[in-house]
Amino acid sequence: MGIAKQAGKLPPPERVSAPIQTPGGPAPKTARFARKRDVVIDAATRVMNSRGVRGMTFVEVAEAVDLSTSSITYYFRFKEQLAAAAFTETLRRIEALVESAAQAPTPRARVEAYVSRYFDLLRNIEQGHERPIAILSDMRALDDSVRVTLAKQYSAIFRRIRAFFGEPANDQHRALNTARAQVLTESMYWLPMWLFTYAYGDFDRVRLRMLDLFEKGLAPDRGAWSPQLIAIDREGAAAKGQANFLRVATRLISERGYRGASVERIAAELNVTKGSFYHHLDAKDDLVLACFRHSYATIASVLKAEVDGAPWHRLSSMIATLLDIQLDGQWPLLRTTALQTLPADVRLQVVARSDRMALRLAGIIADGISEGGIRPTDPMIASQAIMPSLNAAYELHNWASRFGDRHRAVAVYASTLAYGLFDDRMI
Repeated sequence: MGIAKQAGKLPPPERVSAPIQTPGGPAPKTARFARKRDVVIDAATRVMNSRGVRGMTFVEVAEAVDLSTSSITYYFRFKEQLAAAAFTETLRRIEALVESAAQAPTPRARVEAYVSRYFDLLRNIEQGHERPIAILSDMRALDDSVRVTLAKQYSAIFRRIRAFFGEPANDQHRALNTARAQVLTESMYWLPMWLFTYAYGDFDRVRLRMLDLFEKGLAPDRGAWSPQLIAIDREGAAAKGQANFLRVATRLISERGYRGASVERIAAELNVTKGSFYHHLDAKDDLVLACFRHSYATIASVLKAEVDGAPWHRLSSMIATLLDIQLDGQWPLLRTTALQTLPADVRLQVVARSDRMALRLAGIIADGISEGGIRPTDPMIASQAIMPSLNAAYELHNWASRFGDRHRAVAVYASTLAYGLFDDRMI
């Protein structure tokens, strides 16, 4: 089971003796102090990956390292400080991985190095050879005072990944490189959600199939980008009276995270009372779950749609329709970053629903390959790369607005999936 799916299950605790308190002031920052602090951070990382930042408590962290709760405060006075330390350490390690890959001589070599190192990192963590890394999506659960600093660190890493693709020749080329970096980054961050369904001995094959997808995309030879947007009824999939709440809540949760999308903010945007909110939903957790259900219902309606034409036309129409929803920005699909806000048992149900969507998409790709209308690739791996890339497109809706024509923005972003990460035909 992958590190992102270990809900409710933590590894055996690593024993740490209680630190010696220093009367009258903070403890000296010795090597011994640093080692024990790292053990506390690692335990918190595992708890956060299982329970989310909201579910992480000093009590559970203390139990994982055989300390008293008060001893944890010797290292971190507040939960937010501990969570921030876990995210900072994860970002530091990913930054080092990116910097190492950036030394390769060409865009293709840099992408290959980054993907290979990420696979190795996840395998080593799963086998207990390296320290765990935190699921970065839950950074949005932190207070702004902490989150802003982490967001700057994350953005710097993203810009470094974008630089994998070389110096842009013009603004359109820069925009394409941004889309490339988004697809590559999100595919890697989603990787722990499905990679460990494969045996370790299959990892090299999975990695090579993913790199093949990044190199050549899904379109067949001479496959043109001429999709047909699929008409869908977004409100029809919502329960009666919930559509407006779901629309506003989905957008706010995707932008601000669970904490930032308060009931008060949602009600204010709709110009209704908080009582109206609770008339339709019992609690905010119910709202997050309803947003996920509605998003998956939307994806299902697109993937089930009857589209005339060749396999590539059908698949490209589905991709274009979902990207159009995301880049429009008014009522996007809920970002999977909200997964960590859900209780562990509910989160697993939502992940299972996501897996079913990926299986449906894999079936569509497999059918297209068998008909000779989609480039031969591994359908399962392709679907697991496409789904997070579509989901993450919402974060570029402001990027899309710079094109003036959203269809043009959709085409540029989609080219990364259609023709691979190194094809410039859309610019």
